[in-house]
Amino acid sequence: MAKIQMKTPLVEMDGDEMTRILWKLIKDELLLPFIDLKTEYYDLGLEYRNETNDQVTIDSAEATKKYGVAVKCATITPNAARMTEYHLKEMWKSPNGTIRAALDGTVFRAPIQVKGIEPCVKNWEKPITLARHAYGDVYKNTEIKVPGAGKAELVFTGADGQEIRKTIMDFDGPGIIQGIHNKDKSIESFARACFNYALDTKQDLWFATKDTISKIYDHNFKDIFQDIFDREYKEKFDAAGIEYFYTLIDDAVARVMKAKGGFIWACKNYDGDVMSDMVSSACGSLAMMTSVLVSPDGVFEYEAAHGTVQRHYYKHLEGEETSTNSVATIFAWTGALRKRGEMDGLAELCSFADKLESATLGTIEAGKMTKDLALITSLDKVTVLNSQDFIKAVRERLEGML
Repeated sequence: MAKIQMKTPLVEMDGDEMTRILWKLIKDELLLPFIDLKTEYYDLGLEYRNETNDQVTIDSAEATKKYGVAVKCATITPNAARMTEYHLKEMWKSPNGTIRAALDGTVFRAPIQVKGIEPCVKNWEKPITLARHAYGDVYKNTEIKVPGAGKAELVFTGADGQEIRKTIMDFDGPGIIQGIHNKDKSIESFARACFNYALDTKQDLWFATKDTISKIYDHNFKDIFQDIFDREYKEKFDAAGIEYFYTLIDDAVARVMKAKGGFIWACKNYDGDVMSDMVSSACGSLAMMTSVLVSPDGVFEYEAAHGTVQRHYYKHLEGEETSTNSVATIFAWTGALRKRGEMDGLAELCSFADKLESATLGTIEAGKMTKDLALITSLDKVTVLNSQDFIKAVRERLEGML
C-alpha cells in the first residue's frame, strides 16, 4: 500500500532510557512502514540537553508553537544521583516544566481503558481525567541549602520600589529553603482551559487545593477559579447540566475513591503529577495513561504520562530481556498524528491513528500483552510478550486492519 502523505511536520521530541528504545521500535514497526512521516526532530535526551545547556528544550517548545502539534518521549528530570551518572554541568530543570511554561498550557491525563484490565477501585466505571496546571510551583522553584544559623526572609521589591518583607525562619543551624511562585495570568488560563474542557466533554469539574493551610498561595487559585466561573461559565454549566465545585485536596482524595468516575479533577502542578500516577496505576499501569498539553491558543503536545522506565533500561543494557509496556507511548503518537490530521484536513491520517489505537487494544484483548498487564488481567490464557514482540504483535494486527 502507498504510504500516507503528511502536509505539515509535527515536532518530535526524543527522550531517555527505556522509553527511547521503545520510541525507535514504535517508529520503525508501526509508523514508518505506513506513513511518509514528517517531523522536526529534537533530541531531549539528557546527554544532549547537557551538551546544549538545555537550549534544545527551549528550541523544541518554540518549534511546537510554530507547528501546533508535538509528540514527546519520556525524559529524565535529574537529581543528585543523575548529576554524577551523566556528568552534568548542573541539575537541569524538568523538560516538561520548561515546555509547559513556554506554552502556558494545561495537561489533561486520562487512563486508557481496555477489556480485561479492571480498575483496582471497583466502583470506577468511567475514566477520571486529571487536569494538571502546567506552570510554576515546585517545577519553577528556587532553592537554597542553608549552611548555618541565620535569618531567612521572603522579599518582594515592586517596580515602584515598594518593598514587602516577611521572615521565613530564624535558623539556629543548617537547613533548607524553597521559594515557589505562580502568576495570576497562568492560573486564569488554567481555569478557562478546565472549564472549556468540561463543557466540551460534558463532564463535571472538581478543583482541589489546600487553601486552609496555604491561606494566600492556594487560596489565590481557589478565588480565581470561582471568580471566572461565576462571571463566565456558571450559566453555560447550568445549561449543559454539569457541575463545578471546589474542595480541599485531602477531601478530594477521599471522595474520588468512592466516585464512579466520568469527571475532570483539576489540580495544581505537583498535585496533578502525583494524582494522575495514582489514577493510572489504579486503572492498571502507569503505562496506560494518555497525556496532552493544551495551550490557550490551541497548541498541542502529546506524551506518555509515565517516566523513562529506568529499571528496565538497566536490564536492557545488561542484555536481559524486558517486557516494557509501550501503550501510552503509542497513544502519544496516535494523538499527535490525529491532531495533525485534523488540522491539515487529512482524514486518512486520522483514520490511521484510530486503527493503530484499535490494533493496540485489540492485541491486549486477544491475550497478548506485556508482563505488567499480565499480572493484573482478568483474561485467561494470556501470552506475555517482551518489549519488542508486543510492538510486532500490534503491527501484525494493524497490517490486517489496513
